[in-house]
Amino acid sequence: MRVLFVGGTGLISSACTDLAVDRGIEVVHLNRGTRPDRRPGVSTLHADARDEAAALAALADRRFDAVVDFIAFRPDDIERDLRLFRDRTDQLVFVSSATVYEKPLRQWPVREDWPLANPRWEYARDKIACEERLTRAFRDEGIPATIVRPSHTYDHRSIPLAVRSLQRPFTSIARMRAGKPVIIPGDGSSLWTLTHARDFAVGLVGLLGRPQAIGHAFNIMSDEALTWDEIYGETAAAAGVELRAVHMTSEFIADCLPDIRGRLLGDASVSSVFDTRKLKRYVPDFRQAIPFAQGIRQSIAWFDADPARQEVDVELDARWDHLISAYERGLDYARTMFRSTT
Repeated sequence: MRVLFVGGTGLISSACTDLAVDRGIEVVHLNRGTRPDRRPGVSTLHADARDEAAALAALADRRFDAVVDFIAFRPDDIERDLRLFRDRTDQLVFVSSATVYEKPLRQWPVREDWPLANPRWEYARDKIACEERLTRAFRDEGIPATIVRPSHTYDHRSIPLAVRSLQRPFTSIARMRAGKPVIIPGDGSSLWTLTHARDFAVGLVGLLGRPQAIGHAFNIMSDEALTWDEIYGETAAAAGVELRAVHMTSEFIADCLPDIRGRLLGDASVSSVFDTRKLKRYVPDFRQAIPFAQGIRQSIAWFDADPARQEVDVELDARWDHLISAYERGLDYARTMFRSTT
């Protein structure tokens, strides 16, 4: 089987590449080819996938059993994929997101046929629009589309907390080891699903080349649901320290840190537990092989192995300090005011 990964060097696409190659699949990447740590055995078509003319020239007359787009985020990206690949593949796979499900959730575990609506996060709304366009293409034009919906996926380079630095994830570990508190949204009891990228890869790669998967959407994530308190606690334990945490309402955090408003209010602050039975019918070997307690230890070991990886976002770290200080002063003031009037 010959597959094309549009992207191919990101967090989840790297894991999918590794597994596909291990299973004897011929893997081709379509990207700019600037990553030096490329997996041996993978060939690369050098072009920016968002430059349609360049991508078309790189593709030439090649055809693939499956094409997986890991970097489609807006409907325009799907339109481009349809133009590029409608006659080049027997299966076009769109990597969507579990953020597309209606928020707040009415019940769980969440199945693939549940309503899609997320008014609090533009990223999720764009993914919904992508799914709707691809579904129309399947229904009206016979495009062999498959949609996959990962939840919060991480790998050894990640520290997957609710309030974190995306570019310098070690920032949270540095805080913990310095004895500084970290921020947990709500009371820490909402449930969250974390999936290691290598586990996700088993689901996605298992769907490639399966005609039965065409026209379907699939949840691909762990069955392990942990509270945020448990996730932060496991992270602190892996870092070798005791957890110091400050719980704040998600709305207050979002007001003070507007850069994470959509991600927090439209996703991480809501309990998210998913039904993966449909995927397991199609991919019987899919399971969670890496529980979070194991995965986070692998992550911290990776950071600890090389000081160059231990970058800290000094500005964001200071903003967290300022937020916690302001919050605690506000609580003290509110307590004083309340006691003085009772």
